This record gives sequence, C-alpha cells and structure tokens, in this order.
Amino acid sequence: MRLGETTYLTTFQSLLSSRRQISTIDAALSASDAKLAQQQIAALLHSVSQIILGKNETVRLAIACLMARGHVLFEDQPGVGKTLLSQALAQSVGLHFRRVQFTSDLLPADILGTSIFDRESGSFIFHRGPVFAQVLLADEVNRATPKTQSALLEAMEEGKVTADGNTHPLPEPFFVIATQNPCSQSGTYMLPESQLDRFLMRLGLGAPDRAAERALLQGHDRRELLKTMSAALSTSDLHRLQGWVREVHVSPALLDYLQDLLAASRCAGNGLSPRAGLALLSAARAWALINGRAMVLPEDIQAVAAPVMGHRLEHAIEGQNGAETAQQLIEETPLP
Repeated sequence: MRLGETTYLTTFQSLLSSRRQISTIDAALSASDAKLAQQQIAALLHSVSQIILGKNETVRLAIACLMARGHVLFEDQPGVGKTLLSQALAQSVGLHFRRVQFTSDLLPADILGTSIFDRESGSFIFHRGPVFAQVLLADEVNRATPKTQSALLEAMEEGKVTADGNTHPLPEPFFVIATQNPCSQSGTYMLPESQLDRFLMRLGLGAPDRAAERALLQGHDRRELLKTMSAALSTSDLHRLQGWVREVHVSPALLDYLQDLLAASRCAGNGLSPRAGLALLSAARAWALINGRAMVLPEDIQAVAAPVMGHRLEHAIEGQNGAETAQQLIEETPLP
C-alpha cells in the first residue's frame, strides 16, 4: 500500500472514530423501529410520487439524502420537474421552503442576508436571507458566479451563517436542493470540486417514460395537485428517522469493503476523500433503513454508490464520467 493511501485510510478511521462518539454509530436499532421507519418512508414516497410520476428510484434516492442529513444536486435539462420535486419533498414533511433563482447578478447577501442600520437603536440589524429555511432550493445554481456559489459552503457544511463577525444558526433540519443545467449551455459557471463535495448526491430526473408522460398529459396540473398535498410525516417524525439512520448497524466486514472501495478509487489518481467515505456510509445507512433493515448490507453501498461517488470522480479516469467510474469500482471490488 502506498504512503498516500495509508494516510487517507488513517484519516478516515480517525474521522469515523470521532463520529462514533458524536452520533452513537454502533447503537443498536431494533427491528421493530426499522419496520416502522420503512412504513413511514413508504408513505412519504407514495405522497411525493403522486406529484412526480414514473421516477420512484430517483425520489427514493432524494429521500435517502434527506434522511442522511445531506444535500442533493439535480443536474438535468430544464422542465423535467426538479423544482416540483423539491417543493413536494418539503411539503410532504411540513418543512419551511424557500426558492432562490440563481442568476449572474446575484450577490452572496441576496442569499445569506445583510445588515441594515437602524436609526432608532443606532446599530446595525441583521436581516436574514432566504437561506434561513428548512428546505432551500438553489435553482440553476451554476448560472451564478463562483463568488455567489461559495456563499452556500458554510451553510451546507456547518449549518450556520457568519455575517459581520456574528454566527447565526440555521433551522433544523436544513436541506439544500440545488439544480444545475448542463455545463455545455451558455451562461453557466462550472461548480468547483469543493462545492460539489458538499452535496451528498448528484441525481438526474430525465424525461418520464411513455406511460408516465401520458398520465401527465391527461391528468391534472401537478402544481395544482401540490396545493392540495398534505404532509405524510411531521417534522418530529423526520427528526426521529434521521436519528435512526445513525443507529443502523455497520459490521467491521462492511467497513473493510467500504475502505477497499476508497482505496481502489485512489489507484487511478485523485480518488475519494475520507469525507466522501463518510458520505457513502451515511447514504448506505439511509438506504438500509428505507428498506426496513437495521444493518447495512453491501448492496446498500452499491445502490447509492453512483449518486454519491459520481460527482466526486468526474475526472478520475480519462474518457469516463464519474458514474461510469463508480460502477467500475463496484464491479472490480470484491465483496466481503
């Protein structure tokens, strides 16, 4: 094993050890709680799928991202339902939703907020921006300049905003859904690796299949249906589910498999970081809970590998996109 790989693995083990102390990583989740979680998440999936037709797998992955306390990036053509999906997710769990349309003239203060002088008090008062929501839709995020894109870094990583030397905590839960258009389109600014790494998953919706498209054409306006949509879960239910995700058991053999994947990704060049390993582990836990299990299996890692690893391995192997590289790693890494 090369020195760089040894350093990466040591760092991953150190981060994992500290995360154990914080999130009770090895706490046992009962089988009954796992089944209850499966039923509640199934109700959530059914609710959202009434609005977003024919995309159950993508909706499940987005829900897994929410359960794992991550953020999701949708990369797709305009008009496939990215904004509608984010609104449906927020409404189905009763969360406060805000949308920001990213444009080339958008400033960081337009997102985070700004301090305005108040004559009566003789001091500056901070007026919170739209980032102070439980679900923030950053629509067409790559149409803003890199300076504005970076305004979300602290909020997404640490759940807080610092302005004028003061720290303002964001509401819990805090879930960012960002959309971006293909970088081949004019007027876009490619997201840097540091920004992409803040997203737990990168997903695409794509066009619906023929049956789902026919239902869309013949059915009611999905935005009108959204107005009548009731919450499938309460916010307290969501908090409980997020806590249960952290209690899903991970065996030593499964951690060996995860570390083998991380090590294999680095053989081709700049591979996955320890933070990416933690992201993959969290997503696999959430996927296991969605399927009603209190322990992670190798297929849980495989199910979320491409969405979690793809945008972090975009240029790892020349001639392959990140999803193809992730799939190759899954196929070549032996199972435990």
